[in-house]
Amino acid sequence: MTTTTGIIGIGNMGLAMALRLRDRGRAVRVRDIDPAREALAAAHGAEVAETPAALGRGAACVIVGVVDAPQCEEVLFGADGAASAMEEGSAVLLCPTLGPASTMEIAARLERRGIDCIDAPMSGGPARARDGTMSLMVACADAAFERHRELIEALSTQVFRVGERAGDGARTKLVNNLLAAVNLAGAAEALALAERLGLDPARTLAVIEQSSGQSWIGSDRMRRALAGDLAPRAHTTLLAKDTRLAIEMARANGFDAVLGSRAARLFAAACAAGRGALDDACLLQFLRDQDAVSR
Repeated sequence: MTTTTGIIGIGNMGLAMALRLRDRGRAVRVRDIDPAREALAAAHGAEVAETPAALGRGAACVIVGVVDAPQCEEVLFGADGAASAMEEGSAVLLCPTLGPASTMEIAARLERRGIDCIDAPMSGGPARARDGTMSLMVACADAAFERHRELIEALSTQVFRVGERAGDGARTKLVNNLLAAVNLAGAAEALALAERLGLDPARTLAVIEQSSGQSWIGSDRMRRALAGDLAPRAHTTLLAKDTRLAIEMARANGFDAVLGSRAARLFAAACAAGRGALDDACLLQFLRDQDAVSR
């Protein structure tokens, strides 16, 4: 087995992780369904694999950075899936936001092949993935963590060991993202209200940022929204998916997430209105439009 790290899914986060590892002298092999993303990674020194299996062959670890559980299933266990070519003692770092049941099933299938599954959802966005300050919420056996500690700590200086049980990383990420969605929805609603009241939204946001209403995601997204910058760093579809999964998890455990459910419906409505491919900062304009219709 080599020290090569494979990354499947070279979107904004996947590419940032590839560049982070490259800067630390690690050999990186990539695979994406979009040839343009593969070409971009290759231009930065990554090797491109023809299939997930080719990527997994000989890799010490495969980082999965696709969007959802069906995509994870396909790239790991589908035709030419990476798991079929990986060696015993290697690892899969599972970084998408998934439901805990999906994570547990994937972990069990990998472990039957002698492959460590490291449940490691990430948070923080591409810039923080690039500079190594994103959060990694890691759940895996202690022995697996120690075997792959060097890679995990190369990816991030903010590694949180949330437990040994597969799925606890996913549970933690969904709790975090539900709160992020509530905070973002609240920030967008507050600025839409400020505008209705005749207040300057940029000045209002500056006050909020130094007062009790401040949240990181509110500041980050609303500054972009006020600048008219909706180039997607985090597509609206992602928080729509994540909040849906979080509410499903809550209901399965007998918990009524009232605020989270309202936020989930808002993100779903924004996607239904054709804004899913935009950055989730688009929520401010979506609420402006809803307000205009209701007048």
